Amino acid sequence: MWSESEEQPKKLKTGLTTGSCATACCVAAAQHLLNHLKNTGPSKGLALSPTTVEITLPKGKKVSLTICHSEWTLDSAISATIKDAGDDPDVTHGAKVSVVLRLTKETGVLFRAGEGVGTVTREGLALAVGEPAINPTPRKMMIEHLESLASEFNYQGGFDVTVEVEGGEGLALKTMNPRLGILGGLSILGTTGIVRPFSCSAYIASIHQGIDVAKANGIMHIAASTGNQSEAAIREKYHLPDIALIEMGDFVGAVLKYLKKAPVQRLSLCGGFGKISKLAQGHMDLHSRASSIDFFYLAELTKKAGGSDGLGEKVLNSNTSIEALQHCQNEQVDLANAVCTEALAQVRRIVPESVELDLWVVNRQGEIVGSAS
Repeated sequence: MWSESEEQPKKLKTGLTTGSCATACCVAAAQHLLNHLKNTGPSKGLALSPTTVEITLPKGKKVSLTICHSEWTLDSAISATIKDAGDDPDVTHGAKVSVVLRLTKETGVLFRAGEGVGTVTREGLALAVGEPAINPTPRKMMIEHLESLASEFNYQGGFDVTVEVEGGEGLALKTMNPRLGILGGLSILGTTGIVRPFSCSAYIASIHQGIDVAKANGIMHIAASTGNQSEAAIREKYHLPDIALIEMGDFVGAVLKYLKKAPVQRLSLCGGFGKISKLAQGHMDLHSRASSIDFFYLAELTKKAGGSDGLGEKVLNSNTSIEALQHCQNEQVDLANAVCTEALAQVRRIVPESVELDLWVVNRQGEIVGSAS
């Protein structure tokens, strides 16, 4: 569990992606094996493995990673490092990432999914079905570093790279990988090599991948939800398969903006009343750090929906959005539908006209209490 945040703001620490970790492990293992090839002789013995490795990130920045474990045989080497995600709440923070590297007579680099790394089983991702879930940028990073070392040591062969993440199969259950059709473990991710705190780039990438996978498998009605209860409600409403369900969390903007370039036939949105009230005001990030419940707005909307000044005052002075909703329900004023109508108008500003829209709101019990279409 993450510790509580400081009361005073401080600069947040960046981290490194699993792709950067795997690249560092590749370099450490390759340095050992290629040094051994170069230094083999009656008096020279086995070359030592490095304890620190420097790699170059996609934008040219150089970083150093500590190698926490090394072992080797005559034709293979294993190197490992500990993933440091900085101050980002990343599921892989603290995980042990390792690479088993073998030298091959055939040129090129062959990637394999080891323990804790998933395999692609559905169309629609950047990788072909059957491929290990090692994304294109981490592959490119590893290939470039291995090719550079091969040139440095005048090595003419190739490399067999198996990436592993300790406990990765269990960690993957906390991600969207199973729904995306990535089975058996985690994905090796990264586009810049750096994890920026609270950027949630991996989560947003999973949302985009979820839409791509649904479309590639012929699903043109998708449903995006803010949480488990809203997902259960929209699943029951339309009897949709898992592949059609997008866990957007707070990142409704990630769904709506992506549909501008990758439209579907129909989008259903479902969320808690408070979060949808934020969407009604045009917020695209529904997390409390980015947007707050506006009770003045809800009070004004209550009056527009036919509520009295007294009811508006009750809504304005509510402690929670659900309390505000309850006040309106007690007086038969349909605040939930009013919020849905406003929210749907915000969605329509972004999503193409060709996409059919409907929007649903649930209470804390997961019951649908409002809608608009």
